[in-house]
Amino acid sequence: MKSAVSFPLTYTLIGLNLLGYTVEGILGGRWMAQTPDLLAALGGVWPPAVLYGGEWWRLFTAMFLHGGLEHLALNMFSLLIVGRIVESFFVRWEYLLLYLLSGFIGFVASMMMHPQSVAIGASGAIFGIFGAIVGFVLFHRKVMGDRFGEVMREFGIVLLINLIFGLAVPSIDMSAHVAGFLVGLLGGYLAIGARWAFVLYCVVLGIGSTLWIEWMRDHLIKLIGT
Repeated sequence: MKSAVSFPLTYTLIGLNLLGYTVEGILGGRWMAQTPDLLAALGGVWPPAVLYGGEWWRLFTAMFLHGGLEHLALNMFSLLIVGRIVESFFVRWEYLLLYLLSGFIGFVASMMMHPQSVAIGASGAIFGIFGAIVGFVLFHRKVMGDRFGEVMREFGIVLLINLIFGLAVPSIDMSAHVAGFLVGLLGGYLAIGARWAFVLYCVVLGIGSTLWIEWMRDHLIKLIGT
């Protein structure tokens, strides 16, 4: 087993998530579950604040907030397993860019589907790197060599747990999961062997999601139904 030094980005992301939840626990005075008001105050994605207040930074800070210990534990377990796989095969800046872009677009999808809810969590970003592994394996399986079977077993178990948990818990936002996964899927394919296309893909997604947010700002009242 490689040490944390071998996977600095994965362990840094886990550390930032743990730090975020520690702040939540200290400021909220509770550790098992957090209130939507606290999560919104700490940087959760509250659609009116993003769309009308210009607080786009929430689409990034919300990735490091969680609604409860179960939510945090599942996401960090998933990130520990899948993040190390991604960090083994991808350049770290590609890994980080896919992680952040998947989380960002996952929250954009969440705002579209749930314009009156506070969205938080690393799930969209983590499903993005799930997708990256699938995209990578579909087109670059030979690069994995003898590790293919081991990687697929670990990946399959973690993905199955996430799918079961996501379907069983009503508060889990599957729209963010699906959006993040799709972002990572094509990104994982392009990141190996076509880096110019990968960079272009990320730029286009960034611009496209920005324009989509502008559209949402003009149509939020219709989305809410008031």
